[in-house]
Amino acid sequence: MPEGDTVWQTARRLHEALAGKTLTRFELRVPRQAMLDLTGQTVREVAPRGKHLLLRAGEFTLHSHLKMEGVWDVHPAGARWRRPAHTARAILAADGVEAVGFDIAQVQVVPTRDEHALVGYLGPDPLQPDWEPETAAKNLAADPRPIHVALLDQRNLAGLGNEYVNEVLFVRGIHPQTKASEVDTAALVETAARMLRANRDRPVRTFTGDARRGRDRWVYRREHQPCRRCGRLIERTELGADPTQERIVFWCPNCQR
Repeated sequence: MPEGDTVWQTARRLHEALAGKTLTRFELRVPRQAMLDLTGQTVREVAPRGKHLLLRAGEFTLHSHLKMEGVWDVHPAGARWRRPAHTARAILAADGVEAVGFDIAQVQVVPTRDEHALVGYLGPDPLQPDWEPETAAKNLAADPRPIHVALLDQRNLAGLGNEYVNEVLFVRGIHPQTKASEVDTAALVETAARMLRANRDRPVRTFTGDARRGRDRWVYRREHQPCRRCGRLIERTELGADPTQERIVFWCPNCQR
């Protein structure tokens, strides 16, 4: 599942492949964006912001979001694509390299000066140089909703998705339905930031320290399996800001009271 660490890795891969090069192909297969063309522009950088990707070329920014299934592949120009062509939403080429965005969302081009209109609402991002943990903690503490819902709100803290939220709440021993205002949000934010940073450079995401398949998570998608700490069976429910935004929630009834 693409979350802050995956987006950070994707941005780094795209930056290493394209930064400083002139685009020889720029194609967006998205309604209302298909006529835009940045061919001839030089890619300045590719930067992550929460779960958003910002590719800056010339005076413009290509914005995209991976959502649940999105991915950017980078390969030598002319190489066969590894995914179905009909799922390609963006195709960029420059000096022997090609980058293709498959199943990506929110694909749009804006003047770089207007980026704030797309990502300005995001809360502090633990993987950015301007990370402000105190602000993130205050945002969460002021949220009247359950802590699971508050952590998923990108306005409070950017970069966490459902897998991270479930895992960080287990590690901190917090029941997901606890009101955010009743939580030590400073400690929670610190743990979340450490998790993201630890996985940022790993080829395989792990929360337990064990990267082996089936051993890498504490609770996420482990309903009815024994807790790795106490042996109680992991439980599952759904929570969300409203019925249209509900997410699957996992927790240990003994370790998270």
